Amino acid sequence: MTQEEARLTADRDRRAYWKRWGPYLSERQWGTVREDYSSDGTAWEYFPHDHARSRAYRWGEDGIAGISDTHQRLCFAIALWNGEDPILKERMFGLTGNEGNHGEDVKEYFFYLDNTPTHSYMKYLYKYPHGAFPYNQLVEENRRRDRHSSEFELLDTGVFAEERYFDVFVEYAKASPEDILIQIKATNRGAETKTLHLLPTLWFRNTWSWGYEQEKPWLHVNQTTSNLSVIEAFHPTLGTRWLYCDGVPNLLFTENETNNERLFGVSNSSAYVKDGINDYVVQGRKDAINPHQTGTKSSAYYQLVIAAGETQTVRLRLRETAPSALNNGNSREAVFGQEFETTFCDRQQEADEFYHRICPSELSEEMRSIQRQAFAGLLWSKQFYHYVMHDWLNGDPAGPPLPSERKHGRNHEWIHLFNEDILSMPDKWEYPWFAAWDLAFHLIPLTLLDPDFAKRQLDLLTREWYMHPNGQIPAYEWAFSDVNPPVHAWAALRIYQIEQKIYGRSDRQFLERVFQKLLLNFTWWVNRKDIEGKNVFQGGFLGLDNIGVFDRNTKLPNGGYINQADGTGWMAMYCLNMLEIALELAKDNSSYEDIASKFFEHFLYIADAIDGIGEAELGLWDETDGFYYDALHLPDGHHFLMKVRSVVGLAPLFATSTLDVETLERFPSFRKRTEWFIQNRPDLVQDIACLETAGVGARRLLAIAGQDKLRRLLQRMLDESEFLGFFGIRALSKFHAEHPYVLQIHGNEYRINYEPAESTTNLFGGNSNWRGPVWFPINYLIIESLQKYHHYLGDDFKIECPTGSGHMMTLLEVATELSQRLIRTFLKDATEQRPVYGGIEIFQTNPHWRDLILFHEYFHGDNGAGIGASHQTGWTGLVAKLIQQCVEHGGSPEVSEQTERQTPFLTLK
Repeated sequence: MTQEEARLTADRDRRAYWKRWGPYLSERQWGTVREDYSSDGTAWEYFPHDHARSRAYRWGEDGIAGISDTHQRLCFAIALWNGEDPILKERMFGLTGNEGNHGEDVKEYFFYLDNTPTHSYMKYLYKYPHGAFPYNQLVEENRRRDRHSSEFELLDTGVFAEERYFDVFVEYAKASPEDILIQIKATNRGAETKTLHLLPTLWFRNTWSWGYEQEKPWLHVNQTTSNLSVIEAFHPTLGTRWLYCDGVPNLLFTENETNNERLFGVSNSSAYVKDGINDYVVQGRKDAINPHQTGTKSSAYYQLVIAAGETQTVRLRLRETAPSALNNGNSREAVFGQEFETTFCDRQQEADEFYHRICPSELSEEMRSIQRQAFAGLLWSKQFYHYVMHDWLNGDPAGPPLPSERKHGRNHEWIHLFNEDILSMPDKWEYPWFAAWDLAFHLIPLTLLDPDFAKRQLDLLTREWYMHPNGQIPAYEWAFSDVNPPVHAWAALRIYQIEQKIYGRSDRQFLERVFQKLLLNFTWWVNRKDIEGKNVFQGGFLGLDNIGVFDRNTKLPNGGYINQADGTGWMAMYCLNMLEIALELAKDNSSYEDIASKFFEHFLYIADAIDGIGEAELGLWDETDGFYYDALHLPDGHHFLMKVRSVVGLAPLFATSTLDVETLERFPSFRKRTEWFIQNRPDLVQDIACLETAGVGARRLLAIAGQDKLRRLLQRMLDESEFLGFFGIRALSKFHAEHPYVLQIHGNEYRINYEPAESTTNLFGGNSNWRGPVWFPINYLIIESLQKYHHYLGDDFKIECPTGSGHMMTLLEVATELSQRLIRTFLKDATEQRPVYGGIEIFQTNPHWRDLILFHEYFHGDNGAGIGASHQTGWTGLVAKLIQQCVEHGGSPEVSEQTERQTPFLTLK
């Protein structure tokens, strides 16, 4: 057991709370639904970036490279000023959904370099320009561009030209759960000496201004010496902490309270307000800070004059130990001496040992770096998420009267919701709120690192203060009632299996607890999303933003409805996941055999329905094209398939499972039920569930797509002129580049074109595109499905890959090939270029940029360039699991050239 695993064990056993402090600050609290108290739900406009420095947040805090405790009572982050900016750089800037030509978009460069599950060691990099940050230019230029133009980025402004910027590295190392060492290194990359104003900031989240009886915490100067300064922080429930600051910085104090005078033209309740330190540093206002050096927000103000190429270091230490309790407590050496250096070295070495344990095989330094940064992003993307719906809808006692429209507005039907937890976020700037199906994918690589955290996440989503009483799982903050794909049973099963395989623990209690709650969710799906009760599902949005001809989440323009191939496929997958869980639980409790039989039966009905609901109805399989399509049902009774070749038609592949002969023999009641179906309902099992024909190892197959349909689907999916891109499976077939799908209804034209990059539609804000790019979660499920099919069909079943190449592969080889193509997105090619960075020269050639990896939301369908949210390590972090799987299945990955493309790809020895 490595030292990091020992810390995880101590935390799990409640012997030491190693996770009390972590990177739980958001990178954007402004513009969120939680902070929106408007009548019309315009969150971006109600709380804009311009208000963030001056206005106290109600539900959380944000900062740069920040940490907090698990209840976000006390926060720490850095603030910066270059002497040119109009404001302190206290948080990341970006465009709102209404400002960006492709929706919201962070306009900063920051990188998650390292992290461990207990946050015993963390490293973060922020690149800060020497010149004035071009806030207005970014807004105005992006506003000028339309959806057919690319986004205007910070690099495009020229502010980083000639390397005129600082690299600011922030590192944390824990000497104990309550002793956090902080090291900030600032390097001047430019050719001239520059001054960096560095303000490490400690503050309390404002819980006292809302009219409840809350004892107010406080900060004040504890002591200053010739080489050490100490800030004392008291909180009524957290207790007392001390921030030790190396040297003699100017200690600045104010209150974390709203500057009403600046924002609203009314008097302030306090003489010192949230932006007081900003006004002191930037505007030189001496009266903006408290001369008595007390308050609820404090900064240690360092002015670093840094020569060209020079690095300067600032050290701090946040701990539970008072200076009076230390030997030579007034001495800098007692706090920042050799022990400080040794602790950092130890934690870095222990992080290396832990990650080598996760992936022990030989990996190139590049591969290990990609995986390590993917894991770091997942861990840095944890966030304290606080949202109490009753209080938010009704307002606070000290707040102004709220408009009555709020009572019937956004999320009003989720009055039970009470969130106050550490959650895995999709992206802490663009999506600083949990998203139900994103989270399920986050948990796969997270389970490799910390199964307890992964299980806790899934537990929370299914608890009664998250899940609706009717069984619906909340989708995401902007609309909890939206519907995400039901992948949580799959996630629960995979968490259970991964923990079992890697750590040797079989947590059936977790599996059973989640299973019981998912029974409610499954019932909700059946009752709410099957309009005609015929086992074909509508689903709606399903997280695939603009995949369809219409916005599938709203009433259709013709008044009809859509039977969805993906909605139906997801539900068939849900059945099989629940079936597998039930059989696993039946090992200890035979009563689960009955519920397993129920899901077996339900799966068969869904699988039969998707191919044709009786003679007079329309199925979703098109025999001519060999593909699944959505079906549009019109109010006049007419219906037809909308022949859009997208991942919607590949989703039925996810409904795949195998049964080992040992399972059938172990559960005679379940086996008897399956045999009854084979004998009495042959119409349901033919070409759907191969229960009569034994595969490899006498296994049985449960799948919507039998061998014939599988071959036809894969023929399209593996065609490079359709779905198969050099960097994975595209969301939409490239066929539609020359053959757009056009639908005429009531004189209106609706169309879908192949769009491999940014979206040109405004559906769901326009910052997400499912009309051509590569998305990691869908690719990951395709890979898993192919592995399951191979488990049954074995090496004798081969398919041409790519289609038309004459190269035959087993399904396991196809799964490996797809994994390699996805990993290839981040690897340097034969010309030392990373596809993820496309034509961005500085990322391709500059030594201070080229090994920094961003894990985007999705990737260009043709060239692999990263698009969308730049820090969505959440589900793109699946690449870390793919690397681990490739190594596990094939040994040591290495780069070799494929001469016909002049692009390297992974081969496995």
